[in-house]
Amino acid sequence: MLLFPAIDLYEGKAVRLFKGDYNQMTVYSSEPLTVAEDFVSCGMRHIHLVDLEGARDGETPNLETVLKIKKSTGLFCEIGGGIRSMHVIDRYLSAGLDRVILGTAAVTDEKLLLDAVDKYGDKIAVGMDILNGNVAIKGWRENTSVKAEDFMRKLRGIGVKYVICTDISRDGAMQGTNRGLYQKLSQESDIYITASGGVNGLDDIVALNQMNLYAAIIGKAYYTGSLDLRKAQEAIQ
Repeated sequence: MLLFPAIDLYEGKAVRLFKGDYNQMTVYSSEPLTVAEDFVSCGMRHIHLVDLEGARDGETPNLETVLKIKKSTGLFCEIGGGIRSMHVIDRYLSAGLDRVILGTAAVTDEKLLLDAVDKYGDKIAVGMDILNGNVAIKGWRENTSVKAEDFMRKLRGIGVKYVICTDISRDGAMQGTNRGLYQKLSQESDIYITASGGVNGLDDIVALNQMNLYAAIIGKAYYTGSLDLRKAQEAIQ
């Protein structure tokens, strides 16, 4: 299993939201590059980036910061947040990002998803954000009637290889990850699943690793110090 420590970007700062609520935002660093460099010093090779302004409003307001992180660290960079057009996909991938994540657009714009997968293959991932068993969109502000299991089957048929699955109720809540959800999804599909939301300590990392998931995203646990990245890397090795 791979580890993707996360940086959520807002106005060029590294922040975290509580359950996706923009009114409950904590700023952890005004220098996201410094945070990314610490990831490297801890032995990380991958990073998960989210443009929160992009997720809310569209476009790529934090592109400069994202590219600075990629260029300076050499980490494998996946980016999500507001990627709702081929123009934005092209911009990120042509600039050297390694993978882009479609969230809302994967649900609401099937043609875009099909075109993106056709053009870029496994450089395209889908962010599947789940609330009460259904897929949520638009920065988690709107729930849909689409069931997670049905959506996964659809993505597999389209040819999507990577899905970042977030349990919104656990994100930033430090309550532990939803192991039952990831176990169920991993058994039902051969898509590479990244667990996101609620990773709180080493026991979560060990449990997810035993499920043979593709990856786990580490967010708030890093920033609060409840999870040491070096120890997490040792645990999965």
